[in-house]
Amino acid sequence: MVQPATTASAWPDDPVPLALDTAPVPEYGTGSLADLLPTLAAGLGVPDFAPRIAELTPADRVCVFLIDGLGWEQVRAHPAEAPFLTSLLGTSRGGTGRPLTSGFPATTATSLASVGTGLPPGAHGLAGYTVRDPDSGQLMNQLRWRPWTPPHVWQPYPTVFQLADAAGVHTAQVSSPAFQDTPLTKVALSGGTFHGRLSGEERMDFTARQLAAADRALLYTYYSEVDGAGHRFGVDSDAWRGQLMHADQLVQRLAEQLPPRSALYVTADHGMVDIPFDEESRIDFDEDWELRAGVALLGGEGRARHVYAVPGAASDVLACWREVLGDRFWVAGRDEAVEAGWFGPHIDERVHGRIGDVVAAAHDDVALTASIEEPHESAMAGMHGSMTAAEQLVPLLEVRP
Repeated sequence: MVQPATTASAWPDDPVPLALDTAPVPEYGTGSLADLLPTLAAGLGVPDFAPRIAELTPADRVCVFLIDGLGWEQVRAHPAEAPFLTSLLGTSRGGTGRPLTSGFPATTATSLASVGTGLPPGAHGLAGYTVRDPDSGQLMNQLRWRPWTPPHVWQPYPTVFQLADAAGVHTAQVSSPAFQDTPLTKVALSGGTFHGRLSGEERMDFTARQLAAADRALLYTYYSEVDGAGHRFGVDSDAWRGQLMHADQLVQRLAEQLPPRSALYVTADHGMVDIPFDEESRIDFDEDWELRAGVALLGGEGRARHVYAVPGAASDVLACWREVLGDRFWVAGRDEAVEAGWFGPHIDERVHGRIGDVVAAAHDDVALTASIEEPHESAMAGMHGSMTAAEQLVPLLEVRP
């Protein structure tokens, strides 16, 4: 039997790396989470603020209800579980029916800092789940604040809440008592008075009373359990749907108690995607000698990685990561990511060294895990962090009495 001739065309082409200009950069300055509170503060007459989200109309009493992990695409995909939220989709972003963008990376510590300070990650400096501290050389977990770092050295800017409080606006946060004294709360959400309430129902009722307590008010309240269920069980699970149903009921409970001249804005810090539990979808850095070569520290999280190279190896690490992952991740050198605006239009000098020599953001439903160094995070069913629509787009639903 005659075998067919082997030619170059008989073999598949090498994967083509994703072009960096195809990464959907957040709408910093006009439609990101960092633009929400400055816009609301401007409407309340707080000095030195100007509206950035042009579609929003001022109100005298404003509440931001942030539901952790509730992305725009997840709300749209679950009308049966979230009938009230679904009914509000057309009100999003000032009645345009459009979402906001979270910011990069789309992760809780980064997003909460963007919300509270009104600054993009490149300015406030919480540029990932974990980033390298240039002074110590250690990885800093900015959600759990480990190792300990002086909070206001790490993030020196005042919050919008602090500036509103100083301007005479009644300002308060209503959340779980567990968050009252955390460093993240101090650098991102402090200002006015913190009121700890255990149950979601208590938070809604107390928030409504606080809104009515003054002629000008800026309130913030928070619910975390949607995110927790998504991480543990995935956004395609009954447990996650149950939490979505509860969050929907909480929003309606608060909406029905709004005082006159008020506005409620329901938003989120990020969305989420489920990552299949197979070797193709979960690439284990700790077991991959090729990706580990030349890497001193691996930061970030599974879908948004900061990669810190050993001295002199940054260009080799970038080339390797592009070759191995470039068709599934946007892989950029630090300067490329900065120039593309991933972290905002300006990077503070103190923040520059926190950004990885290489930054990798997932495009497909994949994650770069680290089973030995990050066993808990690597075992999560649902993940987030990148710039895909499922992670990056968040609602800005509006209710007025």
